Amino acid sequence: MLAILGFLMIIVFMVLIMTRRIAAMIALIVVPVVFALIGGFGKEMGPMALEGIKSVAPTGIMILFAILFFGIMIDAGVFDPIISTILKIVKGDPVKIAIGTAVLALLISLDGDGTTTYMITISAMLPLYKRIGMKPLILAGIAVSSSGVMNLLPWGGPTARAMTALQLEMGDVFTPIIPSMIGGVLFVLFMAYCLGRKERKRIGVLEIDYETMAQMAASAEADQLKRPKLILINYLLTILLLVALIQEILPTTVLFMLGFAIAATINYPNLHEQKERIMHYADNALSVVSMVFAAGIFTGILSGTKMVDAMANSMITHIPDALGSQLAIITAIISAPFTFFMSNDAFYYGVLPLLAKAASVYGIDPAIIGRASLLGQPVHLLSPLVPSTYLLVGMVGEDFGDLQRMFLKWACGSTAVMILVAVILSII
Repeated sequence: MLAILGFLMIIVFMVLIMTRRIAAMIALIVVPVVFALIGGFGKEMGPMALEGIKSVAPTGIMILFAILFFGIMIDAGVFDPIISTILKIVKGDPVKIAIGTAVLALLISLDGDGTTTYMITISAMLPLYKRIGMKPLILAGIAVSSSGVMNLLPWGGPTARAMTALQLEMGDVFTPIIPSMIGGVLFVLFMAYCLGRKERKRIGVLEIDYETMAQMAASAEADQLKRPKLILINYLLTILLLVALIQEILPTTVLFMLGFAIAATINYPNLHEQKERIMHYADNALSVVSMVFAAGIFTGILSGTKMVDAMANSMITHIPDALGSQLAIITAIISAPFTFFMSNDAFYYGVLPLLAKAASVYGIDPAIIGRASLLGQPVHLLSPLVPSTYLLVGMVGEDFGDLQRMFLKWACGSTAVMILVAVILSII
C-alpha cells in the first residue's frame, strides 16, 4: 500500500509541474502533505517535514551564499576574459556557441560541484545567448547534461556514497567506469551540436566581428561595477575557494559564506554598495532557496512515511529469478528512475546494499553493482529533488517543467550510451 501511495505521489507531482497546473514550489509542499494525510500520517507529518527541512538547510544556505559570491564576481568583471575568449572562437555561430557551452561546463564540472558549474557557465554564456537570440533553456540543458556525466567523479558525491555503502575503494568503482564517462562526454557534445544546428536553422549565423560581440557582451553589465584593478585578486580568491571546496577544508556552507564576505569587502567596501549588491541578487536567491526548503518537505515526508523504502523493495522483489544473472544491467537501468524519484542518499545507502546483496546470490561482485548504480546520474540531475537544478533554471529565467520536457530524453540517451559502453567493455 505504501509503495502504491509513493508511486502515485510521484506521478501526481510530475504531472502537475510538467503540465504547468501548479508551480513546482507549491507542488513540493502541497502534494506530499495531501498524500501523507491520505496515508494516515497526519500526526507524524509535522516532524517528518521538519526533519526534511533540516536535512536541506545546509544546502539552501550554501546556495544562497554561492549566488551572492558569484554575483559579486560577475559584477566585478571576473568572467569577462572568459566571455571574450569564447567570443573569439564561437563568434555568431549557434553550433559553435552550443559546443563551446558544453566544453566550458564539462571543464568547470571537474570540481564536482553542480552549483559552481551552473553559476560560472550561466554567468559566462547567458549574455551571449541573449544577444544573438538563442534560447536560454538550451544553455541550461547543456549545463545540466554536462554536470550529469561529470557528477560521477569521486568527489562529486554519488561515487563516494557507492564506495561507502559497499565498503569499496576508488579503484573498484570509479576507475573502471572512466570509459563510460568518456562515452557520456561525447554524447553531450553530440547533443550540443544537434541543438546548435536547430538554433542555427532558426536564427542563422550572425555576421558580426569579435569587437562588436565583445562590446555587446560588455554592455550587459554596468561599467561602474567593474573592478579591473582587482581582477587578479578576485581570480586568486575564486581559485582558493574552489580548491578549498575540493579539499573540503571547511564545510561548503562556511566556505561560501567566508568567500562572499571577503569578496564583498574587497570589491565594494562602501556599505551602501554592499547593500545594493545583496538586494540585486535577493530576488533570484529567494526563489531558489525557497524551492530548496520546499523540496525538503517533499523528501522528509517521502522518507519519513517509509514510502521510499516500500517503493524500492517493491521494485526489487518484482525482478524475476531468470533475470538474476543480469542484475548489474538491471541496476544500471533502474538507477535512472530510482535516483530521479529519491535522493542520492536514499538510493545509495538504502537501495544499493539490497541490490548488491541480491546480486551476490548469483555470484556478481558488489563492485560491479556499485559501478552500475552510477550510470543513471544524468537523469538524476533533472529530478525535482536536486536543489542545484532550481538554481540553474532560476539563473536562466526558465521553468523547471520546460527543462524536464526538453532534456529528459537527452538525459536518458546519455545514460543509455554510458550503459552501452559499460556492457561492451565488460565494465558491468
